[in-house]
This record gives sequence, structure tokens and C-alpha cells, in this order.
Amino acid sequence: MSRSGLTTSDRARGGGSSRAGGEPRPRRRPAATARRSGPAERRRRLLVRGGGLVAVLGLLAWLLWAGPLFTVGTVRVDGAGTLTSAEVVDVAGIAQGTPLMRVDVEAAEARVARLPQVAGVEVTRGWPRSVVVTVAERVPVAVVEQDGLRSLVDADGVLFDTVTGYPPVGVVPLDVADPGPGDRATRAALAALVALPDDVRGAVAGAQATTAEDVTLTLEDGTTVLWGSAEDAGTKAAALGALLDQLRTGALDPADTIDVSAPSAVVLR
Repeated sequence: MSRSGLTTSDRARGGGSSRAGGEPRPRRRPAATARRSGPAERRRRLLVRGGGLVAVLGLLAWLLWAGPLFTVGTVRVDGAGTLTSAEVVDVAGIAQGTPLMRVDVEAAEARVARLPQVAGVEVTRGWPRSVVVTVAERVPVAVVEQDGLRSLVDADGVLFDTVTGYPPVGVVPLDVADPGPGDRATRAALAALVALPDDVRGAVAGAQATTAEDVTLTLEDGTTVLWGSAEDAGTKAAALGALLDQLRTGALDPADTIDVSAPSAVVLR
């Protein structure tokens, strides 16, 4: 036996540590085996996920189409002037409590567009609980009389409302044989009135036309303005406005007739 307490045969069998300090060797751990899913397991997971997605989409579709959260609570009207909001809402026919997705906006627009005062309309959904009806009303330019009724006429020649008493400010009495959007004399006279500045149109007591080439305006002081056709309406309006300014200041002698039918060669007589 040696002094270290181990025999030569013991050291030969590895009974002692060959490392400094006598530390034991670490044991190797067995590698973890990853558990892999088989094809059936993967299909099952996909089906579960797909079913959950379908359920969520179905719930959303139900909430939008028939659920109580997104229903019509108010119908707001924008742009109404002569019409009241109540009139527009009634004609639109959109019932409160209707799911927003089931509101037929095109049908509502068609119903409102049939109102004579409406030149244009747009119906939109206002999430989460409203519908907005935006109307553009016709603007009266003239008033015509037929069969004892006085009707307002817009710039397109559409007769859209009746009036009693005085017409709105700036609306000129118009004398034509067959008023309407398809009548050339009506359109020519309206083109003249629309071209006039507001202050000049306010001084017009009446307009008449037997044809599209002989529009005549009568001013409040009795002066007759020979306008002619609808051509060069802007130039004629500018020439008339300048002449009226000169007449007011006394730069020109008063005239009974002002002929602007040829705006480059205006005649006063």
C-alpha cells in the first residue's frame, strides 16, 4: 500500500480522480426529445381556430345587420331652408330603430329628390346611431304666373314652389309664354338675370322674352334694357352696371332705353 492510501491496483482501476483537486466528472444528461404533433393534431387545431374565427365574424355580422347596437337613433337634416327638417325626415322614410346597415340610402335619396324644392340630396350613415340627409335646395331667380298661380323658378328654369304676396328679395317677375327648363326664351331670360350683380338685379322690376333672342329688362325707374340673346351675358352685365353707375353720378344724361345687345357698342336713347 502506498502512502496515499490507495494501492497500485486501485489507481490502475481508476478508483481515484486524475484531475487536480479531485473534482468528479459531470454526468451527461440525456437529450430532451421534442414532442411533435402529428397530422391529425394539426388539423384539429386548425379546425378549432377556424371555427373561432367564423364565430367572431358571425357575431360581428349579426351586430351590424340585426343587432341593437348600431340602429338609427336620429335622422339629421343639413342644408334645409324653405323646407323644414320634419318635412325632409318624413319624406325620407327612415324609421328609428332600423339597423344602419339595412338603411336603403339610395331609396331615401330618391324619395327626397322628388320634393320640388330639392336640387340635390345625399343620404349617409352616421355611425354608430344616426343618418344624415344633406339637401341642396333650389335658389329662386324669377317668379312666373300661370293660371292664377305664381311659381318660383330657379336658374335651370325649374318651377318648384308657389308663392303668395311678395316674392323673395332679388326674385324678378318673368313674363314668358311657356316657362320651364325646356323653353329657350325662359333659359335666355334667366341667363340674363343670373349674370347681373346683386345690386343691379335688385333694381330690375321685371323681365320678358318672346324668343331666345329678344330678352328685355325693365328697371324700377321705368328704364328699358334691351338685352338681346343669352350670348355674352357676362359682358352685357358688366356694361349695364357701368352705365348705371354713370347715370347715378350724372356723368351721363338720363335715358329711357339702354341697348346692351351689342356690348361693344352700347346705345342710350
